[in-house]
Amino acid sequence: MDYLKAFLIGGLICAAVQLLMEKTKLMPGRIMVLLVVSGALLSAAGWYEPFLEYAGAGASVPLLGFGHVLMKGVKEAVAEQGFLGIFTGGLKAGAAGTSAALIFGYLDSFFFKPKMRQ
Repeated sequence: MDYLKAFLIGGLICAAVQLLMEKTKLMPGRIMVLLVVSGALLSAAGWYEPFLEYAGAGASVPLLGFGHVLMKGVKEAVAEQGFLGIFTGGLKAGAAGTSAALIFGYLDSFFFKPKMRQ
């Protein structure tokens, strides 16, 4: 049942993003930033954690989840380091995911040739 719930909720998030892309003039980069900021704001308000517990991977994998991870890292770093944690917490919390994306993207470039748009 957890898999079904994660699939449905993750699918609803993706469907909402697809609607934003098709019905508005927002560029994909701006929509991605909107998702990360929304996840961070929901986390700051304390609403993302209960949503994450209910939805599981359906809420942790999309960009909303990345915003939540950043905000969670900032909260923890501020509790430990004070004001300096505002600047270091998000970077520390998101480092593994960001590093993995960079490393796998780099490795991917060895196996596939990019196709340039004309």
